[in-house]
Amino acid sequence: MTTRLLSTRSLYDRAVTAFSRTERAELCDVLEDVGPEAPTLCDGWTTYDLTAHLVLRESDPLAVPGIVIPALARLTDRGMRRLKAAHDYPTLVDRLRNGPPAWSPMGWPKLEPAMNTMEFFVHHEDVLRAVDPLARRELPARSQGTLWAGIKAQGKTLARRCPTGLRLVRTDKDASTTVKDGQPVVTVRALPAEITLYLFGRGAVADVEIDGPADALQRLSSSDFSV
Repeated sequence: MTTRLLSTRSLYDRAVTAFSRTERAELCDVLEDVGPEAPTLCDGWTTYDLTAHLVLRESDPLAVPGIVIPALARLTDRGMRRLKAAHDYPTLVDRLRNGPPAWSPMGWPKLEPAMNTMEFFVHHEDVLRAVDPLARRELPARSQGTLWAGIKAQGKTLARRCPTGLRLVRTDKDASTTVKDGQPVVTVRALPAEITLYLFGRGAVADVEIDGPADALQRLSSSDFSV
């Protein structure tokens, strides 16, 4: 039994790693195709800004806190401006494609999938859906499963500011998870890919069904899930 569990875990780890690497490569392909001035779903950012952001998070640990702590955002902004001043867009895309420096935790085998899988998926969609609002990818079942595992692992953190209870239901499988306790409860139903976008503050473009009491839906509509 132990051997079987270890083997299953090993297969899962490889699947997650493969997905994060595929998303990195495909995101870089899209960035090359659309060029540096294309829009993204990140407020006020072009693809040049987004690429600088992704390179920065892998190469400058001093700038990383500003990504998640608003009071330190100026450090991240300064780092992005510095990168753009020093490197043209194709160079930054190449750096992103080639991965982080060897010393960066973002590239360590045990951490890379957890750090990058959802990050690259969401930013891939940030470009695709900003350039074409109707763009939708048909992800394979394994990729949907990988995103669902990420939702279960990170969902409580992502939903920490949710003003209601929040239950998530994936529509391709008989599976659900509660990421925020409390009453009243709002239920979000969708494919894991769309739920991921919703939790990362892309509710305006995520194909989700949301059910719950009217007052809860009103409170939820004014909450900020942005990451």
